[in-house]
Amino acid sequence: MTNRLAAETSPYLLQHAENPVDWFPWGEEAFARARIEDKPILLSIGYSSCHWCHVMAHESFEDERTAALMNANFVNIKVDREERPDVDSVYMSAVQALTGSGGWPMTVFMDTSGRPFYAGTYFPPDDGHGRPGFGRLLQFIAEKWKTARGEIFESAEKITAHLQAAANRTPGAGEPVSHETTGRAVELFGEVFDMEWGGFGTAPKFPSPSNLAFLLAVHSRLEEAEAGQSALEMVLHTLRAMATGGMYDQLGGGFARYSVDAEWVVPHFEKMLYDNAQLARVYLNAYQLTGDPGLERVVRETLGFLLAEMRDPAGAFYAALDADSEGIEGRFYVWTADELKAVVRPEDVQLVAAWFGVTTAGNFHDPHHPELTGRNVLTARADPDALAQRFGTTREDVLDRLEAARSALLAARAARVRPGLDDKVLTSWNGLALAAFAEAARVLQDGEYRAVAVELATFLRDVMWQAGRLRHTWKGGHARVDGMLEDYTYLGLGLAELFKLTGEVDWLEWARELWAVVQGQFRDDAGGYFETPANGETLLLRQKAFFDAATPSGNGSAALLGLWLARYFEREDWERAAEEVAGQVADHLLRAVTGFGTILQAIEFLDSPSRELVIVGPPERRAALESAAASRFLPWVALAPTPDADGLPMFEGREPVSDDPLAYVCENMMCLMPARTPEELLAMLS
Repeated sequence: MTNRLAAETSPYLLQHAENPVDWFPWGEEAFARARIEDKPILLSIGYSSCHWCHVMAHESFEDERTAALMNANFVNIKVDREERPDVDSVYMSAVQALTGSGGWPMTVFMDTSGRPFYAGTYFPPDDGHGRPGFGRLLQFIAEKWKTARGEIFESAEKITAHLQAAANRTPGAGEPVSHETTGRAVELFGEVFDMEWGGFGTAPKFPSPSNLAFLLAVHSRLEEAEAGQSALEMVLHTLRAMATGGMYDQLGGGFARYSVDAEWVVPHFEKMLYDNAQLARVYLNAYQLTGDPGLERVVRETLGFLLAEMRDPAGAFYAALDADSEGIEGRFYVWTADELKAVVRPEDVQLVAAWFGVTTAGNFHDPHHPELTGRNVLTARADPDALAQRFGTTREDVLDRLEAARSALLAARAARVRPGLDDKVLTSWNGLALAAFAEAARVLQDGEYRAVAVELATFLRDVMWQAGRLRHTWKGGHARVDGMLEDYTYLGLGLAELFKLTGEVDWLEWARELWAVVQGQFRDDAGGYFETPANGETLLLRQKAFFDAATPSGNGSAALLGLWLARYFEREDWERAAEEVAGQVADHLLRAVTGFGTILQAIEFLDSPSRELVIVGPPERRAALESAAASRFLPWVALAPTPDADGLPMFEGREPVSDDPLAYVCENMMCLMPARTPEELLAMLS
């Protein structure tokens, strides 16, 4: 037996298609049924790789008695937060307003118009964890609906009015911002920086790639100044601590979503496309600044993970890998001492255990499965030289034996039951992946990454770009849901990186088309940009996101896209759009700097000189100049490598005069003599 979710494409919704709950997908049919049957609506929002979503599903949604209560008293709607981030954002605001915090699974009780009157996150089947049991909560609300309807409607009206007032409030008054603002932000980051383990704040710890990217940008401007050095040290310490901890997959590459502890050891095991795409770029930029081969290795292993485990045959990337396998969180990734011993050569067991931090007691303990003891999340924090001395050998021998063990462990792990794969394609997250592969192809001079980036952009143009509008999600040959602000801005920024790689102006022209839709469909006359288009579905709220979540804020990414296109197409009005976004939150930035990394990047860009680097000449002849430029971290330089001068104002007067390549370096409309050799170009860039 299946419910209505069996006709959906979302892997998360399909996970619930055989629940005894009479689920509806989000849509008018559910609201019409609620009005006809005079029932409140129970809205449940989650995503496929969410561990606690699986727990609540098993405890409650698969339980016949609980399902009977839900079906008798409510119209039940199930939403995939990744497929409908607009719906999720609206009701997450309600959960946060009512409870002071938020998360998934999200549970919201609404009237027949979609106005919330009670909300929470995970509810256990019985009273516990300081929460009411879900069955008892269902009975209580069903009774209140029958006997105290007026109170419910009054509560729903007040909550909705509060949320709408908050959504319509203009955060700031367009105050000017500058490098003085970002300089103070660096100081504030330093105040919450974990000097021992890196990262910001205490456990749980998230990687915060937008904040790390901001700090790298500050360093690129200040370099040897105290603030610039401080910014770089915070980033490098964090990157190295994450890469040697258990949040990084020491066998297969790639990062889990966050660490439950301050030391980056025990992760929340799901792997998301957006984390790995963003972190690959941060490690890449840090590599440009330092030349550290360990940072390059993390870039290649992370992108290699995406190619091996997250790529659709059509050329796009899937959304996520689950945290659970065989019903147990992390089962696929953790090892007991005996499991390691069974795989590794006997003479290497002690060495390998010391390197990966494997002990009989283990470092991962699941309170839901106390019988599973002695499990280890692999780390890589030992010193190869110390191991060489301890085991009476050389550093090279240690590294060779560890690489052999890593390959053997990876092969053995491949035989385990794999975590679930959420194989939907999201335009926004693929825009982040496009930027990662395009920039990595340029910096690392990697032809495979270049081909991946071009194929991905081609897929998005051919499949997700329909009649001048983007679609948000694709699976099984079907593109669905109106594109949201993040789809246009993340993809536009990815296309800018692809242009820097290929010099093909068509990709930048498409980014300009996307920007035109952003201006026409998402801009608020009062300032900033809405998350949803003007001609899209009408929801309870139309919100504007300024605060970064795990992904860049919609307004922050819009500001960055406007700045890039303003530089390439010489449109000062697009630059003013970024000024407007920054001004909207100027009075909030320094109160919560860790939430504004993307907008802080835009301020760095906005207050930096207008810099251009145009490289002309036949592709094979200009390769050495492009390689020299790629070796430098130049976050706000409008790079244009192209064999022709069509399509962009910045090419005027810079046509090739022969087959000899030339590099034009310009700042604030003043150009140096063109560089003809990599050495000349590097000297100018310095």
